[in-house]
Amino acid sequence: MQEIKGLSSEEVAQRVASGDVNVDANVHTRTVGQIFRDNLVTLFNIVNLVLAIIVFFTGSYKNMLFMIVIVTNVVIGVVQELRSKAVTDKLSIVASAKATVVRDGQRQEIELDQIVRDDIVCLGRGDQVPADCVVVDGECDMNESLLTGESDLIRKNPGDKLMSGSYVNAGVVMVRVTHVGAENYASKISAEAKKHKKVHSEIMDTLNTIVKYVSIALPFVGAALFCSQYFWASTPMSLTAAILNTVAAMIGMIPEGLILLTSTVMAVAVVRLSKSNVLVQQLYCIETLARVDTLCLDKTGTITSGAMEVDRVELVEGASAAEVDDALASLMAAENDPNETSRAMMEYVAGREGKVLPLVRAIPFSSDKKWSGAAFEGAAYVIGAGQFVMGARYGLVSQRVSQLAEGARVLVLARVEGFTEEGGLASEPQPLAFVCIHDQIRATAAQTIQFFKDQGVTVNVISGDDPRTVSGIAAKVGVPGADAYVDATTLKTEEDVAEAMKKYHVFGRVKPEQKKQFVIALQQAGHTVAMTGDGVNDTLALKQADCSVAMASGSDAARNVAQLVLVDNDFASMPKVVAEGRRSINNLQRSASLFLVKTLFSITMAVLFVVLPWAYPFQPIQMTLVSAMTIGLPSFVLALEPNKDRIKGRFLENVIVRAIPGAITVVCAVLAVNIVGHLFASWDYGQISTLAVLLTAWTGIMLIVRLSHPFTPIRWALLVVCCGGMILGTTLLHDLFAISAMSFDMWVTLGISMAIIAVFYHAVYTAFDRWHDKRQQQLV
Repeated sequence: MQEIKGLSSEEVAQRVASGDVNVDANVHTRTVGQIFRDNLVTLFNIVNLVLAIIVFFTGSYKNMLFMIVIVTNVVIGVVQELRSKAVTDKLSIVASAKATVVRDGQRQEIELDQIVRDDIVCLGRGDQVPADCVVVDGECDMNESLLTGESDLIRKNPGDKLMSGSYVNAGVVMVRVTHVGAENYASKISAEAKKHKKVHSEIMDTLNTIVKYVSIALPFVGAALFCSQYFWASTPMSLTAAILNTVAAMIGMIPEGLILLTSTVMAVAVVRLSKSNVLVQQLYCIETLARVDTLCLDKTGTITSGAMEVDRVELVEGASAAEVDDALASLMAAENDPNETSRAMMEYVAGREGKVLPLVRAIPFSSDKKWSGAAFEGAAYVIGAGQFVMGARYGLVSQRVSQLAEGARVLVLARVEGFTEEGGLASEPQPLAFVCIHDQIRATAAQTIQFFKDQGVTVNVISGDDPRTVSGIAAKVGVPGADAYVDATTLKTEEDVAEAMKKYHVFGRVKPEQKKQFVIALQQAGHTVAMTGDGVNDTLALKQADCSVAMASGSDAARNVAQLVLVDNDFASMPKVVAEGRRSINNLQRSASLFLVKTLFSITMAVLFVVLPWAYPFQPIQMTLVSAMTIGLPSFVLALEPNKDRIKGRFLENVIVRAIPGAITVVCAVLAVNIVGHLFASWDYGQISTLAVLLTAWTGIMLIVRLSHPFTPIRWALLVVCCGGMILGTTLLHDLFAISAMSFDMWVTLGISMAIIAVFYHAVYTAFDRWHDKRQQQLV
């Protein structure tokens, strides 16, 4: 290669100053400041802070202890997200690429966003073109499949243009950058993909709905309850007592830990997946992937590794096996710059006993003639695409080539008498063998496809390659319906696409914009779609899909658009992501029901005690105890347990069905205690409040027992700790939590009530559970 000095430092500085620099296209995580802000400045945190300030001015400082839970929630949320950010940033560095440039006559390795216009970049085999450029020295074969979906190699010589996003398959070149940033070909293709897409998460949509309606109800119910307690109560109540009762009700209405729990569970999932080399770029995509019912796979890089391998060598009738082995061994020894196809044949001949003949002249492969050859002492051979090798005599082998082409690329090995001075064939070729080469299928591909089949997920294979090749590979890994395929060039309208998506699962010759149409057609048919890909030609479909997965070895555009990046480029990691999503969603459904029990019974009782002549039976400090032992602690433990059950039904319905029985039971128990205490036993406020707290906690324990089936050692330990915490708080710490001494009639009432609650709660929960199961069966 000629000596090239490249740009000087001054010229680089000038271009940076003028903005002629490649943009940073990487996906960035939130900053530390944003993480602190998002965890601190929330609606519920602000409401709790206001309530704490109000309690502070009453002088009842112990009733401000509910802020400990709030602070703990914030600390846990920040720590988990910072941990997740550190892991994600570390994996992002692993997945990113760098470029080698020549500046001031020296080679330097720089980040892609530091490339400037007119930079001289060194590219070799396997390198991805970082920006549009023109070849100034050297020759290479380019793989533009990430841009076009076509796997055919294109020869590039000095003066030829290289498009960003393409790969060097063979050769070494020096190129001069012509376009940077948004001017690049790959950037233009993915411009639409970079537009902001609102993340859809059923969990977050549900939680936001709950937050919305609770926030609307909170001030009105709180104001009405305060007026009822202070102005309209049958028994005179001090301002401090009215404030504390109202604050207790409002605290109960706020599911303050639910959103934190959700973020924490997802953050833990990010950390766990990172250990399997899965980079999560969008938190709630884990949930979406666990819900998908249709998976669209790009063949290259997903089912196949991108490498090639020889499937078999079939001799033409009358040909000698020894001569074929010698010819292949000699041709491969003559290769100076082997591409993927040549390397596959090299691996094949390494296991054979072919003899390498003395080389006389080598004719390198070119994209124009589609073959390579060499003259040896006593023989000359050529190998390449059949129609180009055989020329006018292609009819001799065309039928067999077509038969072997199902799932493979077929090369024809032929004997010739020599080559012309221009490098053409000097005689009619005599076919010797068919060399069948196919994409190397990942060892885990069939197992992964089987996993999704077992989960009821429809698998579609979408590729820019020949549909026969795609069909053959899909059949080998067990894709259902792989024998029927569609050439996407025949699909002219949206109606054609929609109809094809209903009937077929293998598609070839698919253009980039068609991939997006395929995803849209599936979504319009009611499917939740996941899309995998690695090329710029996949970006529009990746962006459109409900969940998008890219390989780290693929194009920058695909990685930046995707919600998940498989850092080790192993499709076998997908089941782990699905399993993690199921664990997160199923456990969140269980834990969320604990929070909503408190929210539902607090809202119901707050409304009831607006019209009832009695004092609201809870104080903030008591709600802190109940929340910590029957909601906070068990919810976090249950939410982080293993759980691989299939996701059934809608999140909100699943949560509400589990929460309503508990809320009904608590409301009935508290009303019964108030009726007995005021009308029959003449208990004071402290005694009624004590029984209300104990029975509410008992109902919470009942729900924990229900959610813990089947019991494990951890769940038994959780139950013991929750019961022990309540006993400790109501005995040794009774003064702190405003628990009154128990009289004999209170003990009797407590025992009878606990027995009734156990039976009543079981009956109500079972009734709701059966109704929910029947509804799920009807929906299926």
